[in-house]
Amino acid sequence: MLTCIIRYQIDPTKTDTFRTYAQNWGQAIPRCGADLVGYFAPHEGSATLAYGIYHIDSLAAYEAYRARLRDDSLGKENYAFAQSEKFILREDRTFHTLASTPHAKGPTP
Repeated sequence: MLTCIIRYQIDPTKTDTFRTYAQNWGQAIPRCGADLVGYFAPHEGSATLAYGIYHIDSLAAYEAYRARLRDDSLGKENYAFAQSEKFILREDRTFHTLASTPHAKGPTP
């Protein structure tokens, strides 16, 4: 299992536009085959950093997922939306594997 973390640098005056973009991916990404953790918009601290996080089985599964996303009607719309609104200044995508397991259980009430 891989976790894809997308780090966005966004225009701080267009956070609401990023939220619309994130909500669209919230529909398209799961439909196209990735396990979406979520999209995260700035709240406190930096007003320019946002994240998208999802799980995918492998790099081969990622390539198939990306092809489905490119063909998805909402996916196409969202790519075009980002290009026309120009709220994303930079986008970095990295893949990670979980290294902290097994996790300890928290205190019981």
